[in-house]
Amino acid sequence: MRKLILPLLASLAMASPALANESRVEARGGVLWLPGQSEATAGVAAGYDFDMGPAAFTGLEISADKALASGYKTAFGFTGRAGIKAAVAKVYGAGGYTTEPCSNCNGAWHLGAGAEMPLMGPLYGKVEYRHLFGDKTFDSDALTAGVGIKF
Repeated sequence: MRKLILPLLASLAMASPALANESRVEARGGVLWLPGQSEATAGVAAGYDFDMGPAAFTGLEISADKALASGYKTAFGFTGRAGIKAAVAKVYGAGGYTTEPCSNCNGAWHLGAGAEMPLMGPLYGKVEYRHLFGDKTFDSDALTAGVGIKF
């Protein structure tokens, strides 16, 4: 079995740089605007981007974000994104679902846009806007900035 697995892993490792597919993890923080109030937020995300040619990509992301005030709990996001690889950044649109951020709240759909800029080596900076909306849920907006690493 080892004779089969080790050569397979070696071939995958050698093939990965030729593919532009990327895994990534990030930490982020920002502000969440609700009707009549705003709250600071912090979170983490992990994702995978699929290369769709020299100028386009699509990806998936799982995130955990929390408003930094009492009465809020961690909201988990499930997001798809698609965008272009511009000269200095990845620019994308995103959409998905976020679970309930508090005990008296419902989950919400979200749409947004963002940009990732390379910093140094595998490090990148990111800015993203999301609008959250749903049935029996107050519309809210979030603006976050973060730093991550690609591997």
